[in-house]
Amino acid sequence: MSGNKLSLSFFQSDDTRTLARKLLGCELVHDSPDGITSGIIVETEAYLQDDPACHAFNRRTTRTEPMYGPAGTSYVYLIYGMYQCFNVVSNREGIGEAVLVRALQPTSGTDLMALRRGLIYRKHEVTTFSKPVGLKELCRGPGKLAKAMGIDRAIHNNILLTGDTLYMNEPVLSDFETVISPRVGINVGVDLPYRYYIKNNPFVSKPW
Repeated sequence: MSGNKLSLSFFQSDDTRTLARKLLGCELVHDSPDGITSGIIVETEAYLQDDPACHAFNRRTTRTEPMYGPAGTSYVYLIYGMYQCFNVVSNREGIGEAVLVRALQPTSGTDLMALRRGLIYRKHEVTTFSKPVGLKELCRGPGKLAKAMGIDRAIHNNILLTGDTLYMNEPVLSDFETVISPRVGINVGVDLPYRYYIKNNPFVSKPW
């Protein structure tokens, strides 16, 4: 996949919220045996160690161990027993913080993304047998994103995002306005302004 791959130094910041903003516009790439899929990051959420919604809040477990690794490590977890979510570990090693990638604007491999999600891709429109689904729905939300990109906790959890399989390229988009808002889909820490997304981008999961 062409593009300038991000180095570990890009992810190294003492402020997870800064990284959550920096990731907007970058391209996430998965070079799998099935083919290459990629998309521009258009929405993120920051999770800090003193944040009650963070998995590492007041505890360190086997599940959360990747969060304490070096910045630029992947953290993939399962929710509701069926949806996987992809995160980028942030801050300094030993501090359990990460950035959840919530939505992508697909850039390549859209037919493969649709196949992974059990959909049909045809002429820039994704359809099911019952109703049409717009292209923007492919990676609109963390669960859809991980499934479309073929990100699997058994394979991609706790790896550095600088290898040849799952990695990020330098920003593809840069001329945009960033919106900051409370996060969505959580029950605690709901008022914290830790969600970042590209204003007016149709691929954002839940515009305000």
